[in-house]
Amino acid sequence: MIMIILAPCLLSPFYVYRGPKEKEYETSKELLSLLSEYRDKIRILTYPCPEYELIGWPRPPMGREAYERLGMREKAESIADFIGRVLTEEKPEKIIFLGVKGSPTCGVFHTTSSNPETFPYKAIQEFFYLPKEERIKRSKELMKEQSFEVVPGEGVLFEILKRRFPDALYLEFDKDSIGESLEKLKKAIGGLR
Repeated sequence: MIMIILAPCLLSPFYVYRGPKEKEYETSKELLSLLSEYRDKIRILTYPCPEYELIGWPRPPMGREAYERLGMREKAESIADFIGRVLTEEKPEKIIFLGVKGSPTCGVFHTTSSNPETFPYKAIQEFFYLPKEERIKRSKELMKEQSFEVVPGEGVLFEILKRRFPDALYLEFDKDSIGESLEKLKKAIGGLR
């Protein structure tokens, strides 16, 4: 049996910090369709969203460094403990971790970075009250103001997971390249027999 452990926002786009846009809906639809093709071969584990667990939803876009300042490492360690327990009990033959490109917590090879010294932390509370259209607009403004950038490296949780489970296969889902991401997953599932 193959265990696929994936970021929850890939299946349920409502976890995305600002709320889903079309690419999140499309990712969910296409990923569910692909996974259903392998339903007799795989088990799926979605772990609790680390960002939701720490801050709630909706929330402003934040770089990895700002999340770490707010205590993300401890939350991520707890989620990794949960994943480890499931793997110990289920004993899968193969493990695939599927993260999200650019995520400050679930980035596999790319994370989001910004300066935690200049981040407007009051935006966390403000975001809770903004309607979706305003959140999306404000997210873009914050990303520009804070010089957010996608950089090479792992998100907080995936740094921990790679250390704890070095023999697993790690894939990064790019919501801006859904077809290519699905093909990589399909190849990984098909190649793990």
